[in-house]
Amino acid sequence: MALCTITGRNGMVTAPHRLAAEAGLAVLRDGGNAIEASVAVAATLAVVYPHMTGIGGDGFWLIAEPDGRVHAVQGCGGAAGAADLALYAGRDAVPFRGPLAANTVAGTLSAWAAVLADPACTLPLERLLAEAIAHAEAGVPVTAGGAQLAVAKGDDLRHQPGAYATVFEPEGRPLRQGDRLRQPLLAQTLRTLAAQGPDSFYRGALADRVAADLAAVGSPVARADLSAHQSTRDDPLHTRIGGAQLFNSPPPTQGFASLLILALYDRLAVDRADGFAHVHGLVEATKQAFLLRDRHVGDPAYHDFDLQALLDDAGSLGVLSARIDPAVALPWPQPPQWGDTCWFGAADGEGRVVSAIQSTYFEFGSGIVLPETGIIWQNRGSSFRLAADGWNALRPGRKPFHTLNPALARFDDGRVMAYGTMGGEGQPQTQAALFTRYARHGVDLQEAISRPRWLLGRTWGEQSTTLKIEDGFDDALYADLAAAGHDVERVGGLTATMGHAGAIVRHADGRLEGATDPRSDGGVAAW
Repeated sequence: MALCTITGRNGMVTAPHRLAAEAGLAVLRDGGNAIEASVAVAATLAVVYPHMTGIGGDGFWLIAEPDGRVHAVQGCGGAAGAADLALYAGRDAVPFRGPLAANTVAGTLSAWAAVLADPACTLPLERLLAEAIAHAEAGVPVTAGGAQLAVAKGDDLRHQPGAYATVFEPEGRPLRQGDRLRQPLLAQTLRTLAAQGPDSFYRGALADRVAADLAAVGSPVARADLSAHQSTRDDPLHTRIGGAQLFNSPPPTQGFASLLILALYDRLAVDRADGFAHVHGLVEATKQAFLLRDRHVGDPAYHDFDLQALLDDAGSLGVLSARIDPAVALPWPQPPQWGDTCWFGAADGEGRVVSAIQSTYFEFGSGIVLPETGIIWQNRGSSFRLAADGWNALRPGRKPFHTLNPALARFDDGRVMAYGTMGGEGQPQTQAALFTRYARHGVDLQEAISRPRWLLGRTWGEQSTTLKIEDGFDDALYADLAAAGHDVERVGGLTATMGHAGAIVRHADGRLEGATDPRSDGGVAAW
């Protein structure tokens, strides 16, 4: 049965797993706000969607306040003090799996601590983590997507040090769809967090246990790295398009690229959704944005290019948009990025709207499940280059380039829209597809997500950098794109390759609309 846009007024949550959306709604019903609901969602996703996200990863938040302010929080961990070039001597690259891939601090919990410091947040953390703890203890049925990935990645993961096989292959085989996934060690860790607060992960007794766990599996991340970590509060990047102000996360994320795609497309004067001009225009805007992203986006401590100045400069945006040929594709590819992620959003009755995203990078991160705390540790630092200097070069303390980027829009008519997706290279592209369909071409919110999509580059383990495109567009579009010079690869029906998107729109009169992706196990919960 086709999904439809969900409506509400008092509160709404969308997440790529229905249990996480329900956990957030329960917090709203108990008097919590959108920030508190989002923490409940984040914690629940760490339990029910562990192949995509967890407390051993990083997280990025955008929060639109009822008074009109939009602010950003980044829980992004840097490379361990011991993670230098000497540690990887004899290697051409940081490995994708194993202890040497688990080389950055996990920042997710520091972001929770920062957003919950808002005086509007009054519910105890024990309440916010209640559903996550219950699901970790009692177990949850494995989803079809989780089961498929467990089979596909089992050979990479079951021999890694730590507790992966114990947790995810308790009977000596990958968990199947419908099997119960139980995580008692993670449940105990979440109980400790509920009692002692998220900061205990970095500077308390829990930090001692996590550091001992990391040492036991051979990760370079040490106790001193945990205690040195801090989240950051940054001004979000923003750009103006016709009728709306757009916001996204600043570096080291690719939020700049997401904004630039939409700013360039806004200058193309396309008149309808999903025709050649729409798809070709967004793909070509993506290429221009990625060329700049790959040159200038990374840890801001190592870059001085003024991304916000470019987004503010109508002349520069005009020059870039003029580089887009309306009929011919720019030769491609450029080096692509990986990533597996969970985006989620929430809105409350007071007018607060949250767009948040967290990830362990690859599915199941580094493959390291810490043996005493049950935490899956990210492999975000596998993106570092083993080079003495230059873009994203490995340095102790340096933050890696991030594909993660949550998006927000404030419309001149009073609407506020939170939207986002998982999907590495595909994140800015899916954001652009769903936003332009809804905001520029008048497509229903759920329909904007459910319609077929495209992806320039690779994600989910794909090596090709073709223009992948789902079935369901007008037949002529595929031929027209190929004739324009796009390397078109048809990938069949709706596929997780295109990410798991979601969106919430709060109207000026308080009405809420929400949508989730039929490519995921998601849900929208509202009241």
